[in-house]
Amino acid sequence: MQTDVRVNEVREEAEGLFRSGQFYCSEAIISSIRNQFELDISDRIIAMASGFPVGIGKSKCVCGAVSGGVMAISYFFGRTKGGDKRVERNLRLTNELQQSFKDNHGCLCCKVLTDGFNMASGEHKDQCASFTGEVAAKATEIILREINAGGTTLEEAE
Repeated sequence: MQTDVRVNEVREEAEGLFRSGQFYCSEAIISSIRNQFELDISDRIIAMASGFPVGIGKSKCVCGAVSGGVMAISYFFGRTKGGDKRVERNLRLTNELQQSFKDNHGCLCCKVLTDGFNMASGEHKDQCASFTGEVAAKATEIILREINAGGTTLEEAE
């Protein structure tokens, strides 16, 4: 795993993957974090993120970018065994991510965030690409901060 990661490079890669149409928001975040941290994990983790775009399966509920960011943080700090108290820290960190997004945009609801946009329009794509980059960057900041503070990482947990 690489820990000399530049937040802006994660942001730019995630936005680029979204803008190019290769991936939707949550997938782009997982892909860019996997690439930038040089994580030795299967492509299947990107597949796990494929149900979150457009507010979870196009339902326009929780922003898919936020869901992807939660997945990324949880990859590093979530638990893999029942009863592991590590979950409390992970919940605190993922709450920090969603609260940052909510503070910046007023809500997490895709329907509200995209109100008035044609879902195929340039404005919609620009906004969601920006959200994707923002969440990828914030998730990366949280991950790096916690690793650099001596927080438990996935290697230590296994």
